[in-house]
Amino acid sequence: MRLRQLLLVIVLVGGFWLLTTHPPDFTRLSLRNVDGHNSGLQLTEAQAAPEYDSEEQNNIAVYKRVLPSVVNITARALVMNFFYGAVPQEGQGSGFVLDHQGHVLTNYHVVAGANRGIQVTLSNKHSYSAKVVGTDKVHDLALLQIDAPNLQPVTLADSSQLSVGQKVYAIGNPFGLSGTMTRGIISSIRSIHGAEGAPIEDAIQTDAAINPGNSGGPLLNSRGEVIGINTMIASNGAEQSSGIGFAIPINTAKAVLADLTRYGQVRRPSLGIVSYPIGPDLAQQMGLAADYGVLIERVIPGGAAEQAGLRGGDEQAYVGNTPVTLGGDLIVGIDGQQVANTQDISAMMDKHQAGDTISITIYRGRRRMAFRLILGEARESNT
Repeated sequence: MRLRQLLLVIVLVGGFWLLTTHPPDFTRLSLRNVDGHNSGLQLTEAQAAPEYDSEEQNNIAVYKRVLPSVVNITARALVMNFFYGAVPQEGQGSGFVLDHQGHVLTNYHVVAGANRGIQVTLSNKHSYSAKVVGTDKVHDLALLQIDAPNLQPVTLADSSQLSVGQKVYAIGNPFGLSGTMTRGIISSIRSIHGAEGAPIEDAIQTDAAINPGNSGGPLLNSRGEVIGINTMIASNGAEQSSGIGFAIPINTAKAVLADLTRYGQVRRPSLGIVSYPIGPDLAQQMGLAADYGVLIERVIPGGAAEQAGLRGGDEQAYVGNTPVTLGGDLIVGIDGQQVANTQDISAMMDKHQAGDTISITIYRGRRRMAFRLILGEARESNT
């Protein structure tokens, strides 16, 4: 009996020694069929956990940091069909949390016409009904609010410091696939026309994949800070990414958020003019005092420009097939900054509010003059 126990101890100790000094090689596996024959396929498996390079680590860090701030937005509407029957419709988009009070920024076109309610779903899958705080149709922006605990706001960057070539990320819900992240670079910074036809100054063009459902989601820099709001793609007829997407610069949103919160709409500042941009060739043909600027064709009655004493033109002419009224003041500067075109005026208006006082420099004929002007509130048809 003692001999049997001794032999058992020796076998166990010997087996332990064999396993610890000659471990089996699990990195090479030989697959066998159920009948015991070797299939001839051998697999090599990793022996350690994966190691990420610095770029992968940054991708992962940005995603983990920002994902809790990105939301899925479902807008429900009831529309009438051809036979005047009520038909429910549902659209989806993205958005992101701005503060702990539950304000969420998205695109106007994501929630436009949502007469049956708006639902916001967080990354933790909890859903909340949202109310519309304010909308800016011109800039394609909408500010929503939800009542939810433990919200994680995003960090907003300064989009005036962007450079073509810098790395960007887009996080959103393309085709309803929540929490999707893509990456690319800033391909260009250019002026485009938005969904409603209004110009978007300094729009961020990117090759990061943006698809239906990404609208309203954040475009991020390599630190995970929001530099833009994804808004549209150049699809050339295809309903998916073609490598050309556009985002509204976050500074544009910053400029209107105070008005959206306070008034529910944007009190957009305006000079109260109808204008035409002037270049060197046109300036030479017209005999203007400067080869750049914005020509005032007419002033809006009762508007800021008229009240300040600026003048419109009185002579009809044509540039190609476009009618232009000549003889008005030529705007060449605002607040000491050169004005070369209407985009410059739009960019400067984004930095002001209705009621602000600005200085404006013009040429009236050959005479250079300066005026003080109190900005009015924009209408549909004036600058």
